[in-house]
Amino acid sequence: EGSGPIWLNGLRCRGSEERLALCRHRGWRPHVCAHEEDASAVCSGRLRQVGGPSIRLVGAAGRCAGRLEIFHAGHWGTVCDDLWGLPDAAVVCQQLGCGAALDAPRAAFFGEGTGPIWLDDVQCQGNETSLLGCPASPWGVTNCQHREDAAVVCAGTHHAGGCGLNPCRGDV
Repeated sequence: EGSGPIWLNGLRCRGSEERLALCRHRGWRPHVCAHEEDASAVCSGRLRQVGGPSIRLVGAAGRCAGRLEIFHAGHWGTVCDDLWGLPDAAVVCQQLGCGAALDAPRAAFFGEGTGPIWLDDVQCQGNETSLLGCPASPWGVTNCQHREDAAVVCAGTHHAGGCGLNPCRGDV
């Protein structure tokens, strides 16, 4: 835990920013937060996005359901539905803070994506904290077409505001 003023809160990065100052945030000023919510990063010699790749769900209402897209090498792409199932969806829902996985639709259920198909043969156990922790084919190696784009439906959670990333806390 740190000490002193907390100068930055509500940090929202897309993953392509070269430095934190380019991410959206609630302003550089003292914030009323607890130091138990301090963020940190562990860097190694390899360039890797903190917390794994940036992911999003698109093509449905809300942010907790839709076609799975992943940001890698400067581009958004999709994930193939080969071997796709509920354990994979559970990891995505957890990574997005969207509660439990309800379904793992296949066959471009929320429409076909565009761009690269980044991942194929994803085989999560369901307890990983990021898709990077799941076995899969190497980046961009696939035999799929976009008609096989994977999707996710999560139960969803609602963040009431406040500090940190915990969706179960906040000021109302």
